[in-house]
Amino acid sequence: MTALATPPVTGRRNGAPPHLLRWMLRLHRTALVVWVVFVLVLAGLLLWLGGPLTDAAAEGWKQYHACASGGCVYDPSAVGRYKDWYAYTTAAVIAAPLLVAAWSGAALISRELEQGTAQLAWTQSVSPARWLAAKLALPAVLLTVGSGLLVGLHHWAWSTGQDRRLDSAKDWHDIGTYAANGTATAAMALAALVIGAYFGLLKRNSPGSLVGSLCGTGLLWSVMAIATPHLWPTVTKLSSLKHNVPQGSGIIVDQGLVTSTGAHIASPQCGSITDGNCRAVYAKLDAVGYYNDYHPQSHYWPLQLTATAIILAVTAALTVATFRLLQRQTGPTAPARKAAAI
Repeated sequence: MTALATPPVTGRRNGAPPHLLRWMLRLHRTALVVWVVFVLVLAGLLLWLGGPLTDAAAEGWKQYHACASGGCVYDPSAVGRYKDWYAYTTAAVIAAPLLVAAWSGAALISRELEQGTAQLAWTQSVSPARWLAAKLALPAVLLTVGSGLLVGLHHWAWSTGQDRRLDSAKDWHDIGTYAANGTATAAMALAALVIGAYFGLLKRNSPGSLVGSLCGTGLLWSVMAIATPHLWPTVTKLSSLKHNVPQGSGIIVDQGLVTSTGAHIASPQCGSITDGNCRAVYAKLDAVGYYNDYHPQSHYWPLQLTATAIILAVTAALTVATFRLLQRQTGPTAPARKAAAI
């Protein structure tokens, strides 16, 4: 097993250090090109989605409504094409952080440790901490710009569909739409980068860091998805049993029945109060109406920005943990620990 301790510095100690930025661009130019191409292609598709595809779908729905009374024919292909490409581009915007995690974990850090290029850099008057900072700085900028651009274009394309009143346009609280439209997804790209770097140092092999970075990013995203509805106070709407179901649309947090004392209880999902059996069930429960705790559209940005702040805080903590892990692996006592472990 090769120790990660910094090797003795050789060559010109007082000379200028190597150009880390140029070295990293040359070493990872393939991954850089792939990311740039991914962003440009997806940005083009989003522009197409919000422009010609939205126009064609709007015309298709206009023809459909004109044919509602019968006697004419309309072409549903434009509507179906919009729905398909909206789903494709939404999934691509959401998947970007996972792709970044896979690359950063498997190639950005662990591959250099496997191939010895990291240790070589440390012999050229470049400290391990400076090496890691250089490895993270440029990708962080590229990810922020790229992810921010994709999220912004997706939000524009979605808003265009809403403005044209497409019947097939997704609501703001649709799971995929909510994720792809907001700043939290861009923040997840940065978190994925740091998670990948951490597992790259921890595992020091491409397969292990790949699995770890994907699992770590997926775990953080899942936790945030579950926690997000609880990051901001909900709005409660009360409605009569005559409505059959609770009123109010948005991100539903909790709903059920309200008793005459104001208590909230679970709904038996019986049905309309006009049904004799259901009326007896509601009377037995002392139910007088429905309640619905939910987030209306006005809560969109408070939820997004709060989630973004939490993700960025976690990213900062993970960055500190990554540098501390590198320090433990390359510090003065690292060779002794490694030798004892062999």
